[in-house]
Amino acid sequence: MRKTAAAFLLIIPLFMAVPTIAGPFEDATKAYNRGDYETAYRLIKPLAEKGLPEAQFNLGLLYDMGQGVPRNYDEALKWYRKAAEQGNAKGQYSLGMMYDKGQGVPQDYAEAVTWYRKAAEQGFAEAQYNLGNVCYRGQGVQQNYAEAVTWYSKAAEQGNAKGQYSLGMMYYRGRGVPKDYVLAHMWLNLATSRSPALEKAKREWAEIFISIAASKMTPAQLAEAQRLAREWKPRREK
Repeated sequence: MRKTAAAFLLIIPLFMAVPTIAGPFEDATKAYNRGDYETAYRLIKPLAEKGLPEAQFNLGLLYDMGQGVPRNYDEALKWYRKAAEQGNAKGQYSLGMMYDKGQGVPQDYAEAVTWYRKAAEQGFAEAQYNLGNVCYRGQGVQQNYAEAVTWYSKAAEQGNAKGQYSLGMMYYRGRGVPKDYVLAHMWLNLATSRSPALEKAKREWAEIFISIAASKMTPAQLAEAQRLAREWKPRREK
């Protein structure tokens, strides 16, 4: 379940517009989108040095990806931390990932959990999913399937495909929740419908377990699972 740097970074929107600094951010966004990472870096760095958390996160991301500058995990860690300590959820999540993976800092699951939780409590779906994972595995925190379900649910309800997949599997296996093939089918169905957001291996496993769950359900249960998936709408946390 461990992600590569590129894999986890691509899910975070880069260069989010901020009203007070819209001009520089717009210019940085245009530069980034056309592949001019050097210009994006040049525009973002002064904003980060002024203490703007969104810019600090973005600068950390450029160092992490090695775009516009040589990849440097130490610098990425430094700027993620600055953003995280100001309450930036993406910075908190990314700092947690650095501790989780041991990049720029010794691997420390407990510290990863601390930062995942801060971002998750702000409603950041990727952090909620990762927090569910560490609760499921018992890394940096006592293993707790019920708490894993809680965080997978929060991510899944926001439309996070990996959260939906993991929640579906929890219902299928009856871990942290009573076994429920209807809800397992629903969430796995939703996860596969969000391709390519769900990685290939998980999508293939989801399709297998959707078929197995369907074989264990009555026609009425199958119809209910399909209705729930059809009528589901994402919920954004505040």
